[in-house]
Amino acid sequence: MKAVKRYFKENLGILIALLIMIAFLCIWPRTRTTFPTMKNIFNVLRQSAPNVMLACGMTMCILLGGIDLSVGSIIAMSGCLGAGAVVWGGMPEIVGILIGLASGAVFGMFNGILIAKTTIPPFIVTLASQNIAKGIAYVFSQGKPIRCMTDAWKFLGAGYIGINEKWRVPTPVVTMLIVFLLCVLFLNRTRIGRHIYAVGGNTTAAKFSGINTVKVKFIVHTISGLLAGLAGITIASRLYSGTCTSGDGAENDAIAAVIIGGTSMAGGSGKLGGTLIGALIIGILNNGLNLMGVNSDWQYIIKGGVILGAVYVDFIRSQKKAK
Repeated sequence: MKAVKRYFKENLGILIALLIMIAFLCIWPRTRTTFPTMKNIFNVLRQSAPNVMLACGMTMCILLGGIDLSVGSIIAMSGCLGAGAVVWGGMPEIVGILIGLASGAVFGMFNGILIAKTTIPPFIVTLASQNIAKGIAYVFSQGKPIRCMTDAWKFLGAGYIGINEKWRVPTPVVTMLIVFLLCVLFLNRTRIGRHIYAVGGNTTAAKFSGINTVKVKFIVHTISGLLAGLAGITIASRLYSGTCTSGDGAENDAIAAVIIGGTSMAGGSGKLGGTLIGALIIGILNNGLNLMGVNSDWQYIIKGGVILGAVYVDFIRSQKKAK
């Protein structure tokens, strides 16, 4: 009970913002009949699931005082490699899924080794790997969607888990909740999780206290790549195809969710509970703008304003802490 009270207290501001957004969409003439339906709520959760997966990994990267810009391209690459293994390689769907996950993890390891072993900023390393992963997706797929229509492939992104038609939940929502809970346990109940906060707060002090900062950075970026691979396979499953454009801009939504959720860009401060709310705000914002018929060009402007506002709030919060 105390943990629940603390959670609401820590995230009161963004929870109020989320409730205001939901209330607005429930009373706005163009959305009041379409937004508050069970079908649309599950649709929002299904579409938000990949972003939650990305945001969990991104939270850990930002807690270290870094960032991972490669996750959007890893989505495209893992989806193409996984679908290609099934369609062109004739492999079982589970093997295609594992190939997609492995490709994401390998890129995460690549990022982690370079960031941990060199002084190259994470921004530069992940910007480079972003282009490499995107290039692999284009070269492998030849710029064309790789269609995969088998029931086993579609289950992860477009399937349902439940006992009957009435009582069932979209598979991505279940996957999202499992990933979120595992990441919460990892950050709050393991030694590595505590070390992430320590390294993000002060890397030099963490080194002197005996923390293996190289190991921490490597593990965090490996997890981020793995979760991006899972998000990529989930999206490819939902779209029935691996496409080289499926992850475009996904890193922006993940970063926005993390910052809106209260994680400091300076590192060392933030919680996954806030990230989850931030991801839901982004998901509902996307869904609400579509239901309201807002032009897609204007949606970029609105989302950019939301991200800028979140970063500004983080700046004000940091200024108050400094005082």
